[in-house]
Amino acid sequence: MTTTLSIQGDRFCINGQPTYQAQGATNPAAHGLLMNGRFIQGIFDDAADPARFARFGWDRWDPERHTDELIAALPQWHRYGVLALTVGLQGGMPVFTTANDTIDNNPFSEDGTVIDGRYLGRLERLIAAADRVGMVIIVSFLYQGQAPRLRDARTIRNGVVSASRWLGEIGYRNVILEVANEQEVGNFRHRPLVNSGEGMAVLIDLAREHSGGLPVGCSGGGGTFFPETAAASDVVLIHGNGLDRAQYYAFVQKVRAVCPGVPIVCNEDSPCYSRVDVAAETGTSWGYYNNLTKQEPPADWSVSAAEDRFFAERVARAVGLPGPLSESGQARPGDGANPLAFLGFDRHVGKDGTRWLGVAALYPEWIDRVEFHQQGRHVYTAYEEPFYLYRTNTWTQRGLANPDPAHWHAVVHHAAGQTTELRP
Repeated sequence: MTTTLSIQGDRFCINGQPTYQAQGATNPAAHGLLMNGRFIQGIFDDAADPARFARFGWDRWDPERHTDELIAALPQWHRYGVLALTVGLQGGMPVFTTANDTIDNNPFSEDGTVIDGRYLGRLERLIAAADRVGMVIIVSFLYQGQAPRLRDARTIRNGVVSASRWLGEIGYRNVILEVANEQEVGNFRHRPLVNSGEGMAVLIDLAREHSGGLPVGCSGGGGTFFPETAAASDVVLIHGNGLDRAQYYAFVQKVRAVCPGVPIVCNEDSPCYSRVDVAAETGTSWGYYNNLTKQEPPADWSVSAAEDRFFAERVARAVGLPGPLSESGQARPGDGANPLAFLGFDRHVGKDGTRWLGVAALYPEWIDRVEFHQQGRHVYTAYEEPFYLYRTNTWTQRGLANPDPAHWHAVVHHAAGQTTELRP
């Protein structure tokens, strides 16, 4: 075991040194941060209908392969300064393609005292791989979409104890525990032990005790936190979904005023990676959430083109890593101009002909608006990052049935006044 995470004040250390400090002439302001990504489906499976996830180029669903491909991608992310990933024992919601209440992704037994060994095997494999690379795994225990499968408060308590005890026993110290993902959202509204600050504080104490002292926290929904939860936490976990840059900045200030001297980690936001700079300025850690490439099983775990690449590059620049290269060996994007990409026509983001179109930029904050045109006719204008066609919020959008790439183009209006035309 080679990677030990510790906390000194409001900063993280790996093997006794503030994060990023050992990686050369990096930005001192970033030392102690934990830039991260939400890869919540890293050990995903579905007992209800696994065959439906034989898609995106896979001829059959294989949860072991799915985890192994994430393991293979870890060095790519580490190269850019992404030091932590969040994965979930109960996963998350594939919001674009599959109703969550039809998925059975619950490894806990009926009474919560036993956890499916296949899930634990994949999780241990992932934690061990991250340990070798020098990365941290944030393990999220409970997800509201699977909460109806946990019959009562005692089952929840037993599940938290079982998962915490197992993580303590395997001995790795590159782990943070997230008791629940967004404690007050969705089905958690019917679980008082989870959705109240006082109840969650009890679960956090149980997790810390039974894990042998691993750091513990719990997130609320976008822009929400519970003071009682935060006060009980070793790491204050927050989500930024739905907030613009100014709102996200104000949210961080609010949390810090209540919890001074404790590390703040956003481990879910959106593809709005301009927040990386806000996080760096506030001395907090930020987490990227791309639910098309990273939450629709089977996920593409690589640093894929466009949004993933731009996010990774923004992290590298924020922490001061020396110009990482792309896997093709070409120079990094962004030396001078603002690289752009038209999204939505690659194989991984389509289902039954439906596509989700958008425009990504290395510096989305340098863009005033993006106009989408079909066969020369203007159909929609996106004014806010992420620049999605038919945007509904910062992490989802309406789909489009069978769009012909030859019929579509976008016009990017830059804040400086120039325009750029993009085609798929």
